[in-house]
Amino acid sequence: MPLRTTMTTTTTHRGVGRRRAATRVAAVATAATVATLATAGAAAAHVHVLPDSTASGSFAQLTFRVPNESPTASTTRVVVTLPQDTPLGSVSTRPLPGWRAVVTDARLPKPVDVSGTTLTTAPHVVTWTASPGSAVAPSQYQEFAISAGPLPAPGELVLPVTQTYSDGKVVSWSQPARAGQPEPEHPAPAFEVTASTGSDDAAVAAPATGAGPGAGTRPTSQTTAAPADPAARWLGGAALVVALLAAAGVVVTRRRSGRGSA
Repeated sequence: MPLRTTMTTTTTHRGVGRRRAATRVAAVATAATVATLATAGAAAAHVHVLPDSTASGSFAQLTFRVPNESPTASTTRVVVTLPQDTPLGSVSTRPLPGWRAVVTDARLPKPVDVSGTTLTTAPHVVTWTASPGSAVAPSQYQEFAISAGPLPAPGELVLPVTQTYSDGKVVSWSQPARAGQPEPEHPAPAFEVTASTGSDDAAVAAPATGAGPGAGTRPTSQTTAAPADPAARWLGGAALVVALLAAAGVVVTRRRSGRGSA
């Protein structure tokens, strides 16, 4: 009789051990998932530029996703600064109800050849201003899109953004992000321009409403399809990987516990 009691106690302890091991694996997986989502959520709160084409020499729709990070004020003005060392010869804006968009040209520090044309002035600033009742409220975001090109030679294209709130606060998204270093508090939106493949998709015709070489301020418009969101795809993929690792850990734990109780 004492022998039976000992065997029953041992079996019970093994069962409890298996449950505890499975619980620990689930807890670790949950913590990893929360950490992954928190990191991705923080990055998603930044201003991003989403290009629908990255090929050098092509025209691309560049969509700036601007979240409102203030708990009390609304975003009333967004300004994108375009490069002058690698200028974009043609820029037009997509109509956005309740917002007025203006593209301002500026004289370049020195003439630049763009696709066989020598430019002395080029689009330099794009400004969106909200009309009453159209500002981006707290916990909301808005997308501001331009058609721009030709894209410069392969390399990083940095497009700083200034965000103005209704309470007068101005946030400059202009800090450079460097590989191997912590992400800055307000990183500048940027993307990598890639080498042209020579296909028809790599270079499309300039829009008829594109910017000319003349200097000055002018409103322009262009309607195009919205690009896919790579941040959302990355977030979903990361969560799926963490879930699969957690499931695999539970299976391994159960198999090891089963062998131990045999």
